[in-house]
Amino acid sequence: MKGKVNPQLVVAEGAVVQINLVNGDGATHDISVPDFSAKSNQLNAKGSSTSIVFKANKKGDFQYICTLPGHVQAGMIGKITVGGGSVAKQAPKGVDISASPFDVGQPVGKRGPQKMTVNLETTEVLGQLADGSTYKYWTFNNKVPGPFIRTRVGDTVTVNMANAKDSHMIHSVDFHAVTGPGGGAAVTQAAPGSKKSFTFKALNPGLYVYHCATPMVAQHISNGMYGMILVEPEGGLPKVDREFYVMQGELYTAQRHGTQGENEFSLDKLLAEQPEHLMFNGNHDALTKTHRMEAKVGETVRIFFGVGGPNATSSFHVIGEIFDRVYSMGDLTSAPLQNVQTTTVAPGGATMVEFKVEAPGRLILVDHALSRMEKGLVGFLHVDGPENADVFRAHSKPDGDSGH
Repeated sequence: MKGKVNPQLVVAEGAVVQINLVNGDGATHDISVPDFSAKSNQLNAKGSSTSIVFKANKKGDFQYICTLPGHVQAGMIGKITVGGGSVAKQAPKGVDISASPFDVGQPVGKRGPQKMTVNLETTEVLGQLADGSTYKYWTFNNKVPGPFIRTRVGDTVTVNMANAKDSHMIHSVDFHAVTGPGGGAAVTQAAPGSKKSFTFKALNPGLYVYHCATPMVAQHISNGMYGMILVEPEGGLPKVDREFYVMQGELYTAQRHGTQGENEFSLDKLLAEQPEHLMFNGNHDALTKTHRMEAKVGETVRIFFGVGGPNATSSFHVIGEIFDRVYSMGDLTSAPLQNVQTTTVAPGGATMVEFKVEAPGRLILVDHALSRMEKGLVGFLHVDGPENADVFRAHSKPDGDSGH
């Protein structure tokens, strides 16, 4: 383990323990702590990874092993000591990992194809999940989602990806906009402290997702490793007044939604597709408290919307508005759908919506699978300006207790 042979692991009694295993030689391996009934899936490929999570609810010395026949005898056995300290009552305050919805880059306009460089760093950081709770996110450039990349069809793009030295996992990047091996993932499997690069030509205009594609891929995505790349068509996109970058994601924690302190990853819940948290732009407060999205009456708004997933399909809807145009599935060259109330976006998919705001008030961004609001999935767009009685006229004061 990082140069140590079968290191002794020491954890506090009562701690929720996650052990990450990376296959370093390409043979079949797994990891198990039998006394806590924790066992991983088997790894076959070099560089593949998995995890086990368990609660250390009894003191003593225990063994972690590889359960493959003959592997213990070959030396794949180590000690884990429970009782090496006390569990902190409150996790340290995490950093803000929420990506700004305003960071959408510069429109390409009428320019021709050119060369451009994208620099990504994969990091593992303790971030704010909700008020009083944190989570160990895996990110591109310390934000969830990762940076919004804006290019145009015909551009030649060089991607430089560095995995931070203090990372524990191998990371990579798969661009859905790339025609090539693994969308780039096949050549960017980077160990901690290493760098990988590749160059591609943007052949197809559209709005695309990118994500980490290191096994277990779903775990890397859920932990925050996703973003979007916009390939504008020749001539660029029509001008609008406001543009926003919004992505939906989900977290699978061992602790129930609302638990204070540090929340840990749950492999069982991931495989069962039972997220405890769903959110826009990385955490519960991103688009309700941290970043105030605003527009003025009469302005046109464009939202670049994507779903990192890894599992839940979104029924994207803005309460109080109708989408004038929906560029379904990120298709920017076909005629858009018009006058749409709700649009479906699959995991790993994207859409672009546009609408003119014609009355003041607070618009609410949701997935119309509305139970997900109770798990943190909500955002606000504040519209300021004069009342427009021709569009909406209230006969009484708004009810502050309304669900909307």
